Amino acid sequence: MIDMHTHSLASDGSFSPSEIVKEAEKIGLYAFALTDHDTISGLEELELASERRGYARAVQGVEISARLGESSIHLCGLFINRSSVELGDLLKRARDGRNMRNIQITEKLNGLGFDISMEDVLGVSDGESVGRPHFAKILIKKGYFKTIQEVFDKLLKRGEPAYVERKLPSPGEAISAIHKSGGISIWAHPFARRNLNRRVFRESLDYIKDLGLDGLEAYYSTYDKGIQEYICQVAKEENLLISGGSDFHGENMDGVMLGSGMGGLLIPDEVFQPLQEAASKIKVIGDGSA
Repeated sequence: MIDMHTHSLASDGSFSPSEIVKEAEKIGLYAFALTDHDTISGLEELELASERRGYARAVQGVEISARLGESSIHLCGLFINRSSVELGDLLKRARDGRNMRNIQITEKLNGLGFDISMEDVLGVSDGESVGRPHFAKILIKKGYFKTIQEVFDKLLKRGEPAYVERKLPSPGEAISAIHKSGGISIWAHPFARRNLNRRVFRESLDYIKDLGLDGLEAYYSTYDKGIQEYICQVAKEENLLISGGSDFHGENMDGVMLGSGMGGLLIPDEVFQPLQEAASKIKVIGDGSA
């Protein structure tokens, strides 16, 4: 098995990069990628831990949110060079947008009667990419709610009273930064997007593919076999790469396990080599080494 979509303490996961490497080795994962939200700060530890344990296929990655119309999509960059200046600049802007939104969420929660401060939120975050799961964590800690899902359903998801839109890069900006870092761009969990049907998916795909998209995440924790097979077929028709991942967050996403998702995820090893080969053909531009 492989797992090309995981998160660590560097963003909103509960495992350190070292712990993910150890778990991947324990369960026998052929390969996995660390794709934290809008940050590459966990990748140095990932590299050191994988070298120390002799785990050869720990892939350096990132997950970037991008604005698409009135909604957003997530793009996973795989096999990136963490020294890329262009990628670093884009991620810095993305985190600045997160920080501005976090202040606004705090103000909304205060207005709704919740005793919460930015200091509280930062206190439950171990990384530089702070987001809504950290708000959920502190609200649970203070006894307002019992589960992360409950917090999102009642307060933090789109349409709920504490939701705040954030400024995001365009898909073209995100894909360009990923390519300049030597990575390949994968549209992550497209059918997890709200109200996405097959017609809208194909229309969106036509647009994003023209911007340089490399592949689709066809295997995902919440996909049934029909969706999985459909995305694989579309990828074949459009000459796009196929990827897949659990979206593992450790204890911060109930029921999603590394490699196997909710228990039934199985991403075949043969998915890995085409991804690796495609990335090997991309030249890094501006790696900050000069």
